[in-house]
Amino acid sequence: MAKLYFNYSTMNAGKSTVLLQASHNYIERGMQTYLLTAQFDNRAGHGRIESRIGIGADADTFALGEDLFAKIRNRLADGPCACVFVDEAQFLSKDQVWQLARAVDDLGVPIMCFGLRVDFRGELFPGSAALLALSDEMREVRTICHCGKKATMVIRKGEGGEALADGEQVVIGGNERYVSLCRRHWREAMGDRAPG
Repeated sequence: MAKLYFNYSTMNAGKSTVLLQASHNYIERGMQTYLLTAQFDNRAGHGRIESRIGIGADADTFALGEDLFAKIRNRLADGPCACVFVDEAQFLSKDQVWQLARAVDDLGVPIMCFGLRVDFRGELFPGSAALLALSDEMREVRTICHCGKKATMVIRKGEGGEALADGEQVVIGGNERYVSLCRRHWREAMGDRAPG
């Protein structure tokens, strides 16, 4: 039975690595997969999912507002697909998460989403909030803070390396811009300010 999965974490936990390995496992067994990533995140190149450890694969892209149910239905019309993988799932809209759920239910294809749970302010991304509400199964991909505890939060660094408390929710970047921390060290970095 097909399910909607949400694999979530903070930055630099290896979500893309896990996605690429899972897709490879299907392909190694003679099955086809369909990879999707956010259109505007082109750090690895347009239509490319790449891991920090150097593995990558070409992917189709999704744009905000695009009908993902129709996109997946069209892909399935082209031939068999054992699983759909969505990277950068935090960038999905609530409507798009519902479209993925419909694709699971009505088209019978499993969909594995990988993304961040919270932003640098400690707030849920809209796509992540919808995935937490609608997913059949959720799995945490873990990484660690500099203190050795599990990292659950992320800070965005300013030009001088300081933790930023305000700004756009989405600013594309990697290790040069974001640091994963445990809640205690996130609170310290943020000056123990509560959001809002």
